[in-house]
Amino acid sequence: MQASPRKLRNQCVLITGASSGFGASTAMAFAREGAKLFLGARRSSKLHEVADLALEAGAASVWSRNLDVRDPNSVETFMSELKSQTETLDVLINNAGLALGLAPVEEDEERYWIQMMETNVIGLMRMTRDCIPLLKKSSAGTLINIGSIAGRVAYEKGAAYCASKAAELQITKALRLELNGTGIRVSTIDPGMAKTEFSMVRFEGDQQKSDDVYRGVYPLTAEDVAETILWVAQRPAHVCVDELLLMPTDQAAPYKVHRRN
Repeated sequence: MQASPRKLRNQCVLITGASSGFGASTAMAFAREGAKLFLGARRSSKLHEVADLALEAGAASVWSRNLDVRDPNSVETFMSELKSQTETLDVLINNAGLALGLAPVEEDEERYWIQMMETNVIGLMRMTRDCIPLLKKSSAGTLINIGSIAGRVAYEKGAAYCASKAAELQITKALRLELNGTGIRVSTIDPGMAKTEFSMVRFEGDQQKSDDVYRGVYPLTAEDVAETILWVAQRPAHVCVDELLLMPTDQAAPYKVHRRN
C-alpha cells in the first residue's frame, strides 16, 4: 500500500530568512497547510507583514522574531524565546542566505566574502546545531537546507558565493550521515536562476544590473521553490529526498542560459 503524504497541520515549522523571497513564499505554502509557523529574519517590519499574511492564509499560529544568523547573540536570544513556545520542531528550513558582488577574486571585496561565509555557512551551522535537539523530539523531523546550483557548478566572478554554497552541500551530506538513525531527514534543495530580491541584494540595489540578470529569461519564481520545499517536507516519514536540483528550463548551467530577444 502506498504511504500517504505527511500531514503538516499543527506541525511546528521554523523558517529563517522568512521576510522575503523563498522564505516568505515558503511561509505562505506551509500556512495553507495549517502549520504552526516560527519565522525569523533581520528585517522586522517585512517579517511582521509576512506573519500577518500567513495567518490570513490559514496557519494554525505564527510566531516571529528578529533573527540575524551571523550574530551568536541574536541566535541565542531567538532560540531561547522559541523554546519557551515549543519543545519540538517538525521542520527546520535553513533559508537565510545571500550573494554579494560579482567580480574576479583579485578585484573582489573581502567584506563580501566574510558576510557570505558568516551567513551561508556559519549561520546555517549555528541554527542547525541549536535546532537538532528539538527536531529529535519530532516523530519525523525534517531539516531542509537551501543551497544553489552554484554549490555544484562554479562560475567566474562568483568564487566566494560558489564556495559558500558548496560548503552548504557538504554540510548537508555530513548531517545526513551524522543524523542517520535519529529519524531526522536531511535534504538540500538547490535552485538555479530564480527571480527574487537575490540580484538586488547582490548588486546593492542597482536595478539595472538586477534586471539584466533575468533579461529574456523565464526564471524560477519564489513560489516554484516554495512548492518544492513543501513537497519534500510532505514525503512519508520513510522517504528522504537527499538532494534536489531545481532549474528553470531556460538555464542548463550557471553560464548556459537561453535568452530571448
